Amino acid sequence: MFGDINQSLQLIVQQTQQNLSILGYVLLLPWSAFVLNILLAKRLLWLGIFPRRLHGMFGIVCAPLLHANFNHIFFNSIPLVVLSDFLLIEGLVYFLSVTIFITLLSGFLIWCVARPGLHVGASALITGYWGFLVINMYHQTGITTFILGILSLYYFAGIFFGIFPSNKGYSWEGHLCGLIAGISVNYLLPTLLTFVVDLM
Repeated sequence: MFGDINQSLQLIVQQTQQNLSILGYVLLLPWSAFVLNILLAKRLLWLGIFPRRLHGMFGIVCAPLLHANFNHIFFNSIPLVVLSDFLLIEGLVYFLSVTIFITLLSGFLIWCVARPGLHVGASALITGYWGFLVINMYHQTGITTFILGILSLYYFAGIFFGIFPSNKGYSWEGHLCGLIAGISVNYLLPTLLTFVVDLM
């Protein structure tokens, strides 16, 4: 058993080293959007999610790349890159499929049920990743999957508390919709991956 655990840990380290260039792009996209948004006097925020507004549907795709201020993007960056790495360990197609479907489902749910106003940031996607990885411990077999779920729980358990209403001024609905999307995508993933492979 300990030998299997050691092999899984070595796999995680090796895959993380191989994933560094992709993880660089994962960070580059939102940070580039953040800088561009500053240069454009925050006009890009109009591409966020505005619930139940027709023009707000653009945000279903764009919102994860947009952040309201430096603290917003800074504190999202660490969980975004770490949880992305955990998913990339299963392969690029796996990571992209999970990312696309969590983004679309969480964004649509936010558009349908969230409070009126602007909703932006990678928090829904991050919470979706977290929910996906935690549920994966129970839904999939394998020591590596279990280790990734435990690491997600241990280091990012605070993500869960973001789903509850708060007076802190953040979109708790985004966190909740992200969690629902992550869990849903986990259970639907075999069908979704078949769909993606057929498209390719």
